[in-house]
Amino acid sequence: MLEMFTGLSFFMGASLFLALAFVLAYEFINGFHDTANAVATVIYTKAMNPHLAVIASGIFNFLGVMLGGLGVAYAIVHLLPLDMLLNISSVQGMVLVFSLLSAAIVWNLGTWYFGIPASSSHTLIGSLLGVCLANALLSDIPISEGVNVKKAIDIMLSLLISPLVGFGVAALVLLLLKKMFTGPKIHKTPQEREQIDGKKHPPFWTRVTLVASAMGVSFVHGSNDGQKGIGLIMLVLIGLAPAQFVLDLDSGKYEVERTRDAAAHLQTFYREHEAKVSSLVDVNIPANAVLPEDFKCNTKNTMLEINTLINGMDGMTHYRDLDVNERRNIRRLLLCIDDAAKKVSKLDGFSGKDKSDLDSLRKDLTATTEYAPFWVIVAVALALGLGTMMGWKRIVYTVGEKIGKSSMTYSQGMAAQITAATAIGVASVTGMPVSTTHVLSSAVAGTMVANKSGLQFSTVKTILLAWLFTLPATIGLSGGLFYLGTLFI
Repeated sequence: MLEMFTGLSFFMGASLFLALAFVLAYEFINGFHDTANAVATVIYTKAMNPHLAVIASGIFNFLGVMLGGLGVAYAIVHLLPLDMLLNISSVQGMVLVFSLLSAAIVWNLGTWYFGIPASSSHTLIGSLLGVCLANALLSDIPISEGVNVKKAIDIMLSLLISPLVGFGVAALVLLLLKKMFTGPKIHKTPQEREQIDGKKHPPFWTRVTLVASAMGVSFVHGSNDGQKGIGLIMLVLIGLAPAQFVLDLDSGKYEVERTRDAAAHLQTFYREHEAKVSSLVDVNIPANAVLPEDFKCNTKNTMLEINTLINGMDGMTHYRDLDVNERRNIRRLLLCIDDAAKKVSKLDGFSGKDKSDLDSLRKDLTATTEYAPFWVIVAVALALGLGTMMGWKRIVYTVGEKIGKSSMTYSQGMAAQITAATAIGVASVTGMPVSTTHVLSSAVAGTMVANKSGLQFSTVKTILLAWLFTLPATIGLSGGLFYLGTLFI
């Protein structure tokens, strides 16, 4: 772990340490900002003691990060355009990281302070878009090239659709629970349960379901949001300590050979499907063609990039013998080749088997670039888990009392949590970042409508305004900080 500081000046080493601290602070704040939503219903319905609930939620968040994989992490990383990701210098990396994290932390703390269930995912993505747009303006390149538009659209669609799904599905789940369980106990509010039955806690199986679904939300929150922190740390490490992290230096002979073989198989695939890929890939590259040292990714040069990679990795068993420039060059080639393969996979005319083969080759190709050291995963898991155990009261009150015109019933709590856990879990498996805050809040709103309780439109309006203004506010804040920082370096 400490080898990351090897070869860095005191200034760059201190900057790296501070940047890592910023990322972990962001995850800590994310813990008590977002996970309050995960425990809101279980605390409000008195299914668990608040202190026990947040401790248990912290543990399940920790486990979610540890077991969640890296799909969402690199969805966040690749929100940056490929050229920016490849060419970022150490100083630019430092400015980028501090700009986007400062914007994200300020917005998260502000919305938490006012008890507004705002989205940490929106905040992070807005901050990333802000630095991309500012970089495009400073570099005098078109906005469409300065932002990974396709990835941004995919992520924004995910963030837009997931609350709508949460609203509709939670309403249907509640109606199903009402049809299946006609007894009054499950459909009481905590206040009605205490006044009528003289009991503080929900019925046993209702309580078990509420606790289990709350821990499920906590686990998938850790899996989804924890990966965002992992992606941020990898951006920091690649930008500020490239010698150690542009490639996975722990890769052995098998991983290196698998990477080289994937490139060779891609080359064969393009030759076999020349007619289908010719619009993107020039299969007939001259034998004496050579890539310039400062080359940019170009799908037409994919075969030449593959040749260069295969020749450069010939006989290689691990990456540690390479100097930093050679490591950078291999990473550049791998990302360019993968980007071309991703574009090829979207062409018409390929069978399902062909597309599956391309996906498998892409996974093998990027296995040594899309990785995270174990200590990074543990650090993010601890920061998110510990943050979960603080600051939950403000959001719990908003979710339990201020979304609907009447108090939340046990069945509403179950419907909202089951829906949120399922939706966020599916998003994590598919590698798409979603907002725990908005999925759960919209699920609660859906149950209120289905229960004919009505909504408190002042609260709904506040949540919607936070949803609308988070992106422009964080884009402006992070972009402005990046612009100012770049002017003074």
